[in-house]
Amino acid sequence: MRIIAHRTLVMFYTKYADAKSAIEEWFHKTEKANWESFADIKKTFNSVDAVGNQRFVFNIKGNDYRLVALIKFKIKMVYIRFIGTHKEYDNIKDCSEL
Repeated sequence: MRIIAHRTLVMFYTKYADAKSAIEEWFHKTEKANWESFADIKKTFNSVDAVGNQRFVFNIKGNDYRLVALIKFKIKMVYIRFIGTHKEYDNIKDCSEL
């Protein structure tokens, strides 16, 4: 999968250094993946949730951080739409619109 954009993740873990290894692990697993469906994502990340409109929520570092990605299976693209603390995520009204 191609991930847009790694820079967003780096900027986040520059601010939250404790998230670096978990984010980089997510990045490398995702980059190597060849997902064709939600079921494929679940095989890689058991705690992922589908929230509609091609958006998926990943727990990062246990459940300290959340990452919302728009995934286009046909073209093998993953777009980072949000990364933040669990508290920041809780303030989002509708992840499917990110």
